[in-house]
Amino acid sequence: MPLYEHVLIARQDLSNTQAEGLIEHFSTVLADNGGKVVENEYWGVRTLAYKINKNRKGHYAFLRSDAPSAAVQEMERLARLHDDVMRVLTIKVEEHKEGPSIQMQKRDERERGDRGDRGDRGERRDRDGDRGDRGERRERRDRDDRN
Repeated sequence: MPLYEHVLIARQDLSNTQAEGLIEHFSTVLADNGGKVVENEYWGVRTLAYKINKNRKGHYAFLRSDAPSAAVQEMERLARLHDDVMRVLTIKVEEHKEGPSIQMQKRDERERGDRGDRGDRGERRDRDGDRGDRGERRERRDRDDRN
């Protein structure tokens, strides 16, 4: 069966449990039509790039599925009719990547700290240190001011 990835955006005024209930609802829709959800992730409430139906934020959910196209079409149809779902995006993929999605990896990096595993920046140069041609420009400017 083909492999798909789905992203659902639900209204911001839902509770977390209601948003996760939507994930379960659409997972059962896929299962009832002969497919299965391999993995699902709840990404939480995020700010939208632009307003959708007067909403600035939305609950994001990510599903990885292994389902026939008829099951995916039915799930998309029901999602578009559902009042709480603002947007649905479905992408057909060749294979599912192992581990968490990119969004969940970003969250893990934020929790680790602002530098992560990159280490310290090293010593900083002083203001009069070598910084390219900046010192040369300063000397030229001083020379021009004297003349």
